[in-house]
Amino acid sequence: MIEYEEIDEKKIEKIVKNHQKAKKIFKKLEQFAQDNENRFLIYSRSGRLKSQNYVGIIETKSGFVVEILPKTAKSDNKEASKSILLKMLRFYDKKFHHFQLASLKTKKLPLYEIFISMFLDEMDMIRKRGIKHDYIIKEQNQKFLKGKLKLNDHIRQNFAHQERFFVAFDEYLPNRVENKILKTTLLKLAKITKSISNQQRIREFLFVLDEVEPITHNIAHAFSRIKIDRTMEYYANALAWAKLFLMEKSFTSYKGDSIAFALLFDMNKVFERYVGRLLKKQCKNVKLQHSRYCLFDEDCSRFRLKPDIVINDGEIIADTKWKIIQSEQDISQIDLYQIFAYAAKYKNCKKVLLIYPKINDDLRIVNHFSIRKQKNILFEICFVDLQKPQICNEHICAPIRK
Repeated sequence: MIEYEEIDEKKIEKIVKNHQKAKKIFKKLEQFAQDNENRFLIYSRSGRLKSQNYVGIIETKSGFVVEILPKTAKSDNKEASKSILLKMLRFYDKKFHHFQLASLKTKKLPLYEIFISMFLDEMDMIRKRGIKHDYIIKEQNQKFLKGKLKLNDHIRQNFAHQERFFVAFDEYLPNRVENKILKTTLLKLAKITKSISNQQRIREFLFVLDEVEPITHNIAHAFSRIKIDRTMEYYANALAWAKLFLMEKSFTSYKGDSIAFALLFDMNKVFERYVGRLLKKQCKNVKLQHSRYCLFDEDCSRFRLKPDIVINDGEIIADTKWKIIQSEQDISQIDLYQIFAYAAKYKNCKKVLLIYPKINDDLRIVNHFSIRKQKNILFEICFVDLQKPQICNEHICAPIRK
């Protein structure tokens, strides 16, 4: 489904082909919405559930997966929306940095399969750079003396077998905790994935880790034993994905146990980081989440101002808003008050902007106003076309006319 789209029992029933099953699934989604105070799913006026501002996947305990994609165009093209989301996620978190977007042209996969594919890409990088080994202490009862004789165990086990030796010795093996975690993740994903390509890749990596033992209990303790140093940095992303899959650590925390798994992204944060980091590449002297000033001079411990984007030491200030703007009435007064507060506090401010995603090509809004003529502060609205690689920096980074 696309962001802001509604879902109900009838829609689920068309997919699962069973009325009772659809009813149970919808109740679980309702419970999830209530547990999280309608943060991820909200009730529409018709009594259906509707996604808003959060995208990703929600999997019920019965295995039904709700895939929510962002609203990125007037028409709901799911493949295009998925491609844009993944492009934006590359700026959101380092787990997505190495993913090749070109592969989406040949893979029409659900989001969950794409995330599995991202983890497998990290596994491929580890395989190419080398599976880390470590000296592991092994204890064996064998026919020759090797390492250190464990006398008490030797006497107890070999009283009638003087030809044997119970010894402890170091052996250089891949059976270290990081590899155990990765193998455990592969075994879990092998049961989940329905993609033939992902299944084949998982089998290949399991063969590579054949000597490694999976973790059967206390996964949290295993993660606490991980040591990432300079020689292990290329393991970091794969282990981060492993933690997400094994411990169900979503990018956004959620409450309740009515569902099996949720992987959700706050599109406000995704859009903010995408615009901010692209602008850092395209403009000079860009700072993100700047927090120099407070609303009140007397008490700076509270009400700290934190504009999303500050350019040229406050000459240009911008805030990003993930909202569907269809007309001027959709522009929130709260957003305007917020941007005006920035203009008042930054002494050398000459322009403030609100940046929204461009959804409607036909939208025409007068977006150039003077806030205060004596201080010569301009206000503009900018719409970012997510389908283009460049941001509308002619509105954002352009020199200000004096």
